Amino acid sequence: MNGREAVMEERNALGEFLRSRRERLRPQDVGLSSGGRRRTPGLRREEVALLATLSSDYYSRLEQGRVRTPSEAALASLARAMRLSGEEQLHLFRLAGQRPPEPHSPLAHVDPAMQYLLDVLDGTPAQVCDDLLTVVAQNRAAEVLFGAWTGLPGYESNVTWRWFADPASRERNDPDEHDRIGRAYTADLCAGLAKRATRDVVAHGLVADLLTRSGEFARLWEEHDVAALSSAPKRILHPLVGDLDLQCDVVLSPATGHRLVLFRPRAGSDAAAKFDFLAVLGQQSFD
Repeated sequence: MNGREAVMEERNALGEFLRSRRERLRPQDVGLSSGGRRRTPGLRREEVALLATLSSDYYSRLEQGRVRTPSEAALASLARAMRLSGEEQLHLFRLAGQRPPEPHSPLAHVDPAMQYLLDVLDGTPAQVCDDLLTVVAQNRAAEVLFGAWTGLPGYESNVTWRWFADPASRERNDPDEHDRIGRAYTADLCAGLAKRATRDVVAHGLVADLLTRSGEFARLWEEHDVAALSSAPKRILHPLVGDLDLQCDVVLSPATGHRLVLFRPRAGSDAAAKFDFLAVLGQQSFD
């Protein structure tokens, strides 16, 4: 076997692995409608592409071995879309010739239990964040409510960074809650930084960038408050359904350190009915 044939075989190994993982999944496993009888088992290629936020053409070429070097972001998205285990994600990266992401990377493996909760909570906005509050996975309801926040360049997937560096990100929050939210995010970042290695480039880079961009953050950072996020009320001002009275709950994964942040309707509010309407809008956007 010459070198070119060896490379082709390795590429085919990646495609065969992807196809095997795709064929073992049922639509209901990933929160999709079965859409009637299927001629072949598992998900269709276009369904995997949709879940991974990739083009159908790109995924098809990837499965066929016609993508020379898949990006780390694309591989991480596929690992989550296909509900791969930690070992399976490592195998996927190695087959693609990429170094597996570090444990604290935004591309790191998502706890399968967290991913399952995202699936079953499809009508309730929920997202998985790391210990620095970088969004690594969302369900459809969260995307409809907040927009797509995963896989963005730089620090744009980080909730705290966007709060202080992009004032427009606050528009859907009640102004009366802005000070409390800013303090909570700052204290949470301080707590996350304390858990990281002393020379963690990502964490210290995030803090340094915020210190140069936001005087408000710099002032709060100097107060040295340290507290991980916990359950708190939150009022969201949505342009289509109006005010949403929510309870923001945080569930920690001991396995990965990731956190499931969900936004459930507060008792006595009409948020549940408004969620139903947003779910219809979300389904239309994904059809």
